[in-house]
Amino acid sequence: MNIDLKGHLALVTGGSGQLGRVMCRTLASCGADVAVHYHQNRASAEGLVAELSGKGVRAMAVQADVTVEAEVRAMRETVAAALGAPDILVNNAVIQYAWTSVLEQPIADYESQFRSSVLHNVLMAQTFVPTMQSRGWGRVIGINTECAMQVAPTQSAYVAGKRGMDGVLRVLAKEVGPQQITVNQVAPGWMISEDVPDGDEAAEYRAGVPLRRRGTDQDIANLVAFLASNLAAFISGQYISVSGGNVMPTI
Repeated sequence: MNIDLKGHLALVTGGSGQLGRVMCRTLASCGADVAVHYHQNRASAEGLVAELSGKGVRAMAVQADVTVEAEVRAMRETVAAALGAPDILVNNAVIQYAWTSVLEQPIADYESQFRSSVLHNVLMAQTFVPTMQSRGWGRVIGINTECAMQVAPTQSAYVAGKRGMDGVLRVLAKEVGPQQITVNQVAPGWMISEDVPDGDEAAEYRAGVPLRRRGTDQDIANLVAFLASNLAAFISGQYISVSGGNVMPTI
């Protein structure tokens, strides 16, 4: 079986970031046209677009703050004018912040995680899913995290945002399923990427993973491509851990 995404258009938020760029490359390798969203790093996004175009697909870079309704709406118009309407959404962007205890975490960090995890997904759905409904096909893939299950000390703002995201996407899966739109979540562990090597500081983490190693950014991209394809046409409403068994969703 091959993953064939020819004729589809994917929009990846945070597409020029450490996990996003590999998702974009993988989707393009499967034949999808790709809109690479970025917030601030224009040079990185445009460099990735040049790389994707070399794979024989259409690609573009598009800027927006995905927590602001007007900017998400403007992104839809920009992408539509250049490539058309996306039928694959990969909601990957997230705001970074310094983790500390619940008692010391600034309230602004909880607000930022709500905006980048919950409102981000709501705005992307409200903006792009109606066109998918009219076509009777679509994919929404949210990038969650193993932290949502670990609930370890200092993770509270991140976990709060990602658990809120989980609720929104599970409800969305039920609401848009009749139009053959699937909604799923990919939950990475602590992955190796171009920016995050596998050093000695990860020894304790690796020891706790049943596979005794860390996964890679490509492991995440592989699942994203699968969920975007017709091979996953009957999979929806799922939170899928890609963590080597470090967290195990239960029944």
